[in-house]
Amino acid sequence: MLVGRERERQVIGRLVAASRVGESGTLVLAGEAGIGKSALLEDAAAAVTDAGMRVLRAAGIDAEREVPFGGLLQLLRPVLDHLGAIPAPQAEALGSALALVPGSGGERFAVGAAVLSLLSRVAEDGPLAVLVDDAHLFDPPSAQALCFAARRLTADPVVVLLTVRDEAPSVVGSAGLPSLLLGGLADADAAELAGSLGHRLSTDARSRLLASTGGNPLALLELTDEGFDALPPGAPVPVPASLARTFARRADVLSVAARTALLLAAAAGGDLDATTGACALLGVSVADLDEAAREQLLTVDGGRITFRHDLVRSGIYAEAAPAERRAVHAALAQAVPADDVDRRAWHLGEATATPDAAVADVLDDAARRARARGAWAVAAAGFERSARLTPDAADRVQRLVAAAESAWRAGLPDAARDLLARASVLPQPPELRTRADALDGAVAARTGSVERARDVFLAAGTRAAPDDPDTAVALLAAGIEACQFAGDVPTAQTAAALLARLEPRSPRARFVGAVAIAVADILAGHGGPDILRTAMADVDAFLDDPQLAPWLVIGPLFLRESAAGREVIPTVVAHSRRRSDIGGLPILLFYVARDQATTDRWDDAVAGYTEGVQLAREAGQATDVTACLAGLSWLEARRGDLEACREHAEEALALSVEHHLGFFEVWALTALAERELALGRTDAALERFRALDEVLTQRGMRDVDLSPAAEMVEAMVHLGRSAEAGALAAALTERAEVKGQPWSMARAARAAGLTCPDADVDVCFSVALAYHQHTPDAFETGRTELAYGSRLRRLKRRSDARPHLRSALAAFDRLGAVPWADQAAAELRATGETAQRRSATGLDRLTPQELQVALMLASGRTTREAAAALFLSPKTIEYHLRNVYLKLGIRSRSELADAIPA
Repeated sequence: MLVGRERERQVIGRLVAASRVGESGTLVLAGEAGIGKSALLEDAAAAVTDAGMRVLRAAGIDAEREVPFGGLLQLLRPVLDHLGAIPAPQAEALGSALALVPGSGGERFAVGAAVLSLLSRVAEDGPLAVLVDDAHLFDPPSAQALCFAARRLTADPVVVLLTVRDEAPSVVGSAGLPSLLLGGLADADAAELAGSLGHRLSTDARSRLLASTGGNPLALLELTDEGFDALPPGAPVPVPASLARTFARRADVLSVAARTALLLAAAAGGDLDATTGACALLGVSVADLDEAAREQLLTVDGGRITFRHDLVRSGIYAEAAPAERRAVHAALAQAVPADDVDRRAWHLGEATATPDAAVADVLDDAARRARARGAWAVAAAGFERSARLTPDAADRVQRLVAAAESAWRAGLPDAARDLLARASVLPQPPELRTRADALDGAVAARTGSVERARDVFLAAGTRAAPDDPDTAVALLAAGIEACQFAGDVPTAQTAAALLARLEPRSPRARFVGAVAIAVADILAGHGGPDILRTAMADVDAFLDDPQLAPWLVIGPLFLRESAAGREVIPTVVAHSRRRSDIGGLPILLFYVARDQATTDRWDDAVAGYTEGVQLAREAGQATDVTACLAGLSWLEARRGDLEACREHAEEALALSVEHHLGFFEVWALTALAERELALGRTDAALERFRALDEVLTQRGMRDVDLSPAAEMVEAMVHLGRSAEAGALAAALTERAEVKGQPWSMARAARAAGLTCPDADVDVCFSVALAYHQHTPDAFETGRTELAYGSRLRRLKRRSDARPHLRSALAAFDRLGAVPWADQAAAELRATGETAQRRSATGLDRLTPQELQVALMLASGRTTREAAAALFLSPKTIEYHLRNVYLKLGIRSRSELADAIPA
């Protein structure tokens, strides 16, 4: 019977009750060893069983932490018959992970998405409880997948309860899931538990025990048997950290044979068959475990050895001499079933202390199998262990690089960097060095070290150029992207010059090279659009290539034209979602949201940026977090979400400074300047724009599209600085004509219209509006209409001004650009016309998540298709859809399609 814990039981009880009516709940029970986590979980198991819930259970085992997806298989085995009911790509990923079907190593998040879908499917038949004890001992791929699913359960009748020790970091403990830290029992409960053993302690000794153990239940139960009453006053009291030794001492009274059998059982993780076989090899018998059972260290029942507590097993194993541990692992390597090759490999690795080519090969094979199943963390550990035991330096460096690649795919950038550093001191053939450098650069680029990425990519690309131009193109192009993010235009130009001299063989490499050269040229203000337009003419063959996804959307984004390949963008995003490529999705979402922010799809852009921030944080990608925050803050300034803009821009600025992300520093500075405009503080805005212009000049970022000159001209005109505004408008026109793109030409013509002689107003603004017709940017068009109408009003041409001001007001209202709509309405009223404002629609009240769901379903996707694309459960989609219906005042999918703009 559980003693005490009323508060904790109430918390769990509320979660269970909520899950039974369709409100998902997750809780991590954390605490030190022996604090009662397992007992509380057992109590919860009894409660959910009594409530008629289906229960999936598993327990982490230290001996299985290197078994790929062993924890997940243990948990999901009873429900794998539902695998065919989840989306096929997810079913394939999970089937491959669990070795049910052959695999080729998919994205690490794909398995998590599959676990989410499977749990959701099982819960359709009735409320479900997922209980995992010692989740800190789960193999990392299983833990990552389970945490991914738990974070996304919202409206399913599922409760997830996990226990972890908090002494050391673990995947589950650091996953950000709701947690409850268990402390010691209250004094009365602790006294009741201590008294359950009867008369062994005096009253004074019991008081000392309660005070010294902090109410740790296991300490209370165990230390009463350890001569506690005999401790002199002031002597150190054993506490939970020493309990492992307490248990180990109990083994000292056992015979040599019993101690050997006990150590085998500890190393085998309780596997009775393996322990039995290994005992025979070491000349002892599994029957010798009876002595340990009499000492209450373990029980043997149902074909399994169960230790009284994990501390028993840990203590026995830790106290053994290294040579003894190696001997039992060697025996276990022979005793495990022949088809259990992964466990055999692990035991062989633990049994071997010096380099051994044969053992290293076995470990390498196991790591390759783990990699094929997408168990990237296990693969990384296997390759690393294999490398340590590899006598040949050439093989060792190959395995270190393979370990680094797997660590990066597992979301372990620090481990990947460490493994690459170890590989770098060994001789590497050119091909392997290029492979290592490509990984080194990728890790640096995504985690915020873009200057390092730039240097690594460019050096590797330069080395590869003479013998492998296609590889050199990929490396130099990646270097140019790193230069862009760093705001280092001169180096980007150097890389582009190297690219231009190469003669790539494949169409794929030619496409990437062309786009990268164009990006570098545009950033430097040296042309580039013609190259981009040509490159985008034939991209259909590359749409499903995950490595090319960013380059496919960069082209339309840099062109800013109504045509020119824009139709490829949704296709590329759909492919990434289908692959569950969450590692590659944030930067793609950034590019897509930026594209949407330069059209009339601002709500989509906010949703995309928001999802990008969330996924990038989850994947640990500082560069992508910064990018999405900077883009989001810029859009929020224009929408009038001023507090959110300030918060996001300041975070983006801090990250940009920390990681030297100059490009996104520019965007965040732009957001803060536009925020001043939204607040009506023209002087402050102009000063911020001047500071921004200085930063662009210092960095050599001469792309006229990044320049705030058009905004500065308008601010100067408002402040009466006509001469200064005119000079700047002329300079802007000159730069725009060099680029020759409609978007920049339209902005330059608007600036000219604000500063030109009165007689030329109509010509300048008509030119600007004509250029706007070739761009999708509704906001910039509205700005030009507003500027045109405002100047006509000041020229006393009120009737001529009204159509342009109406058009501006309508555009800003549609976009949700509240500060600008307010300006347009004020200008229209000043002409003597009452402004007809758009009434607020439910779309304005949708959260980014609700909007994404609405967009997915309005486009014709089914609930399950939308769930798979957004990495949510179908029930969660339905939950958000109910909110959408309520806010929009509709009742059906057909009405939803009508309510969402095409």
